[in-house]
Amino acid sequence: MAGKLSRQAASEALPAWRHLLQRMHLTVRAPDFVTALDFVGRVGRLAEEQGHHPDVDLRYDVVHVVLSSHDVGGVTERDVTLGRAIDAVVAELGLVSEPSSLTQVEIAIDALDIDAVQPFWAAVLGYEAVARNDVQDRLQLGPAVWFQQMDEPRPQRNRIHLDVTVAHDEALARIDRALAAGGHLVSDAEAPAFWILADAEGNEACVCTWQGRDPQPHD
Repeated sequence: MAGKLSRQAASEALPAWRHLLQRMHLTVRAPDFVTALDFVGRVGRLAEEQGHHPDVDLRYDVVHVVLSSHDVGGVTERDVTLGRAIDAVVAELGLVSEPSSLTQVEIAIDALDIDAVQPFWAAVLGYEAVARNDVQDRLQLGPAVWFQQMDEPRPQRNRIHLDVTVAHDEALARIDRALAAGGHLVSDAEAPAFWILADAEGNEACVCTWQGRDPQPHD
């Protein structure tokens, strides 16, 4: 089994890509649909040659490619090898990467009894449970839902918030736009892993990145 790379190592190995939620993401814009389709075809051929297959989404002139190794639940050297081959095709076709457009949304539910509420959300959303505190869309199209353990009721605070994961170099710009749109900063104590923001009525969203989450090596 291939070893899982740290977020830092994966990001350094594929600088044109962005690490969001244990997967490497690349969004490129093509001049037209035919070029975008050609790019998808080339990615498909590379994947077949290497025996390692990414998720690919095509929207007219925009292609989104996601790499991960499902057997380890993260990024491995297999992903790096395929990612670098895809980078060569991007360069050959003269495509433009758009990391600032990358967004992955998670819904976080505070719960006193996770075991009691998790099955409901899996059933009502048609998702599957991938962990005690995590349910996900099988096709990974809809946002994941995870459950945060509460020690006591907090009736004064909303118990559902959105986790908005963006490229690490997009986070501050995204926060600035949210603040300019009437939001306010609740806490940056855990930055750059996440910043807690709220709207004018106190409804919260966390802007999240991969940074600050890898275990730090001991001296």
